[in-house]
Amino acid sequence: MSDDRMKPFVVDMDSHVLEPPDLWQNYLESRYQERGIFVRQAADGLEELVVDNRVLLKGRLAVLGGIEHNAPELFMQPEIPYLEGCPAASYDTAARVQLLDDWGVDAGVVFPTIGILWDKEEDPDLAMAYARAYNNWQWDFASPALDRIIPIAHIPLYDIDLALVELRRCLKLGFKGMFLAPEPICGKRPSHPDFDPIWQLMVEANLPVCMHLIVRFDRIVNAAASQWWNGAQEPMNTVFSFGLGGTMQLLPATAALVCDGLFDRFPALKMAVVESGAGYASYLMDRLDEKFDRFNSVVNLKRRPSEYIKENIWFVMDPSERSIDAQCDLVGESQFLWGSDYPHIDAHSNAVSEVHAALAPMQASRRNLVLGGNAQRLFSLSS
Repeated sequence: MSDDRMKPFVVDMDSHVLEPPDLWQNYLESRYQERGIFVRQAADGLEELVVDNRVLLKGRLAVLGGIEHNAPELFMQPEIPYLEGCPAASYDTAARVQLLDDWGVDAGVVFPTIGILWDKEEDPDLAMAYARAYNNWQWDFASPALDRIIPIAHIPLYDIDLALVELRRCLKLGFKGMFLAPEPICGKRPSHPDFDPIWQLMVEANLPVCMHLIVRFDRIVNAAASQWWNGAQEPMNTVFSFGLGGTMQLLPATAALVCDGLFDRFPALKMAVVESGAGYASYLMDRLDEKFDRFNSVVNLKRRPSEYIKENIWFVMDPSERSIDAQCDLVGESQFLWGSDYPHIDAHSNAVSEVHAALAPMQASRRNLVLGGNAQRLFSLSS
C-alpha cells in the first residue's frame, strides 16, 4: 500500500486540561489545605484565583480556557466565570476521548493550565505538594485511557531531592514525560549540573522532558526583555503578547540548554519545546553555529550547536505554520511535531484541519512523521 493511502498515527503534542476548581481541595494533603489553590467569588461578584492566600488573578478567569467563546467577549466581560470557559473535554476523561475521536486524533499529550501560572520558589515543600495533588488528579484523568491520553508529570525543581522522589513515583505509575518551565530555578539554569540527577532519570526512562511556556513574565531575569510584557506600564497588546510571549521564553531557554553543554553530559536526553511555534528552529541552529565557529576555542561544547539541535531537540509547530517542510529539510524531518493548544483561548477548534492543510504539500512519509510518527517514537507509543 502506498504512503498516500496509509492512515497516519496522529498525536496532538500540545493540549491542556483545565483543572477543576476544587482539585486542590480534593487532592492536596490536609496539612496544606489552608494554603491551597482555589477559585472563589469576591465581594464585587468577580471570581478570584487564590494561591496560598494571595489573589493571583481576578476576573476573566474564563480566559484560561475559552476555546468555545469569542476571545474579545472574554476580555471585555470579566464576570464570565471560570467554569464557563471549561469544555467537558478539558477535565472529563470520556469527553476527552470523544474529542480525540471527533478530531481523528489517536493520542494527545496533556499539560496543566493553572499549573503554568502558580509559582512557589520560596517554599519548595508547598510547591511539591501542589504538584503532587495535580499529578494525582491528572493520573485519575488519564489512566482510564492511557492509549489515548498522554500524562506529563509536573515536577518543580526547587528542591532536587523532593523532585527526584516525585519524578520516580510518576514514572513508576506510567507518566510519559516531565514538564519543565523555561526559566532559571533558584538562580540556576536547568542545564546546571545540580539538576543532572533529574536528567539522568529521564534518560534511563527513555522519555522526553517537555519544556512548555509559563505565564509569569515577571520572572524573566533579563529586565530589558521583561519590560516588553509589563502590563503596569502599558496596556496589554493581545496579538503581541500571545504571539511572542512563549517564543521569547523558549528560544533563549533552548539555546541555553545547548550552549551550556547539557547534551554533552546527556547525549540521549530528549527535549521537546512546546507552544512557541517551530519556524525559528533552523534560524536558532544557524545563529548558534555562526557564533560557535568564531568562539569555539573559549567554550566547552564538544560539537557544533546544530548537531545537538538535530539530535536532542523536538519542536512543536502551530497548526497553520507554512514553513515546516523547509524546516524539515534544514533541521531534520524527525524533529517536528504539532500541537493544538486545546482548549485555550488562542487555540482553534479546527486545529486538525489546519495542520493537515499546512502539511499537505509535504511528501506523505514526511507528513505522517510530523502528524504523529515522531511523537509515537518520542514517547514509545504503540499504534
